[in-house]
Amino acid sequence: MPGTMSADGKTPPSVQATFEDALAKLPEGYVEGSFGNRSWGVTVKRSQDAKRTWLYGEELGGTDIVSFNLYHLAGSGPTLKPCEMSSAKVIGFVLGFEPGTAKAASRP
Repeated sequence: MPGTMSADGKTPPSVQATFEDALAKLPEGYVEGSFGNRSWGVTVKRSQDAKRTWLYGEELGGTDIVSFNLYHLAGSGPTLKPCEMSSAKVIGFVLGFEPGTAKAASRP
């Protein structure tokens, strides 16, 4: 709920800010990790001008995928463009994905 304060009197971060923070912490390139007790392979690419972040994730040994672009353009706030899935699925994935400690080999 907008304007809600936590017990310590501070306004909690917005879902958008929490999502962007979690996305920023994901490493560039390919990494394996887990989401929902399943193994995933995720690739993150960021444009050199920092105006676009692209993520593609696929469940390893399964059929589920997550894919989106996040744009930061002048004159507007961040714009999330999921690829044929809901924004809720994308946000939930980024907030819940836990990268592994060892970076996997590069993928083409």
